[in-house]
Amino acid sequence: CVIGAAKDDIKRVLAWSTVSQIGYMFLGVGLGGGAYALAIIHLLAHGFFKANMFLGAGSVMHGMHDQVDIRRFGGLRKHMPYTWITFMMGWLAIIGIPPLSGYFSKEPIIAAAFERGDWTSWLYGTAALLGAGLTAFYMTRLFVLVFHGPKRWTEDIHEPHESPFIMTVPLMLLALGSIGAGWLMSTSVPDWLEPTFGPEGPEHHAVLSHGVITALSLIVTVLGAGLAWALFRNGTAKEAEPAGVLVTAARRNLYTDAFNEAVFERPGIYLTRALVFLDNKGIDGAVNGLAAAVGGSSGRLRRLQTGFVRSYALSMLTGVVLVVGAFLAIQLGWLA
Repeated sequence: CVIGAAKDDIKRVLAWSTVSQIGYMFLGVGLGGGAYALAIIHLLAHGFFKANMFLGAGSVMHGMHDQVDIRRFGGLRKHMPYTWITFMMGWLAIIGIPPLSGYFSKEPIIAAAFERGDWTSWLYGTAALLGAGLTAFYMTRLFVLVFHGPKRWTEDIHEPHESPFIMTVPLMLLALGSIGAGWLMSTSVPDWLEPTFGPEGPEHHAVLSHGVITALSLIVTVLGAGLAWALFRNGTAKEAEPAGVLVTAARRNLYTDAFNEAVFERPGIYLTRALVFLDNKGIDGAVNGLAAAVGGSSGRLRRLQTGFVRSYALSMLTGVVLVVGAFLAIQLGWLA
């Protein structure tokens, strides 16, 4: 969530929002019982509003000559009304505003996190609430910078245009899913998933009532969205500005890429190079060296086989002389 709040590429913001929603799905699966079914519900409901916003991002790019930097958008609500209203449905759904689908799939997972019955209820529940607030913040930032505020277009863009019906009609259909898919699937939970996952597990004592959890979730969401609207309603700079430590870290993916490169990639490269060197100079070198030694020795021995009788006779004579000399040396006691 923190990383998504610092991205300026419309597609990257949506990609990181997918990561945050997958976090809720993993949380539901980890909680087990009925929350496992809720994780499946959120997976399916999320598919509608995320597809809605990704296609909406494509529509915006189509109207803005493939521009992706949200700092160079603004004021598109009047020029792309169909894209604006359908994207709004996806935005409201993902931040969990009732009665859209995200509210019926994400809010119950947050409530289930407070029903662990021990101290982990506060740990998981607070983390889920914080994620809801951060999601509301950076998704509202995206929505406001793209469709509202002053125009920040580049010079090559004179008049953005709405996408053709081949794009807006699917947007409308996905917007309907963003509105009602969560409610339609949650009405029969956990009955329709019980054959796969079994009945709900034993109930635990919730540290907070469901009504209080729902109210807290909505308050945190509204606060996150309101803060983003207040900060970005007048737009932002077209170019990157000097940022603080947290924003700089978020723009660099919290240095996770640098960590992976330093801890895993570079040592892996060095290890691979060392193994290649060992293979080439050690294993292959030993085999190739033995082959070269045999080949060289045989080549030199082959030179002794001249094919001339006089050479063979001289070799035999030399051998006889050496044998006779050895016998004489023994007889005379030279080798005693």
